[in-house]
Amino acid sequence: MDKVEPQHIRIYMDKRGLKSRVQANREHAFFSRCYRYGFERGLCKTNPCKGVRKFKEEARKRYITDIEYQALYDHASDVVKIAMELAYLCCARQGDILAMRTSQILEEGIFITQGKTGTEQIKLWSPRLRAAIELSKTLTKPGITSTFVLSQSYGGKWTRDGFNSRWSTDRSKARETTGLPLDFTFHDLKAKGISDIDGTLQEKQAISGHKSAGQTARYDRKTKRVSTEKNSKD
Repeated sequence: MDKVEPQHIRIYMDKRGLKSRVQANREHAFFSRCYRYGFERGLCKTNPCKGVRKFKEEARKRYITDIEYQALYDHASDVVKIAMELAYLCCARQGDILAMRTSQILEEGIFITQGKTGTEQIKLWSPRLRAAIELSKTLTKPGITSTFVLSQSYGGKWTRDGFNSRWSTDRSKARETTGLPLDFTFHDLKAKGISDIDGTLQEKQAISGHKSAGQTARYDRKTKRVSTEKNSKD
């Protein structure tokens, strides 16, 4: 471990950045956490990631319109439809949706502990949310019960790669049928959910479960409508 030096991290970052600067930054953070863990326990002498700059990232601004959402939903498989609704209605991340258990379904709504922030919330029922959960009960084959809300037909959990493959397939099918580019990611669905909430930034923060208003602001992507009327003193 001690043979890795800052210049090696820089070389890796530059090469990885040719394909994806965002991914290079994420891997830089991962390396740094690993070395910090080792440094604190005497397993390595230093953290070679310290002082190595990450690439500058631009905030993502992609907002999914209602027409785009409906276009994909209409051509999606049931598992993608359910995931879309959970991401949009609950402002939930993909990882939290794939890990969601049937035991989290309560009388009041769905109990969610956000994997990233640890925030615990109960997402209260709405007709659309109930409909998504009812549809989830049809995912398994007859006679099979699953402990996962978003389950495979045999009752197992969807992996990230497996779900992303299904998402990509359904999105491609919708593109061919509708002619729309549909160039958004699954994570953009959470941003749409936050953007479509009527209320102040603080109210959106409370619903999203973010720890800071700044985090929520990065997800609030809908173009703001402002009045051109001026208050008259006459």
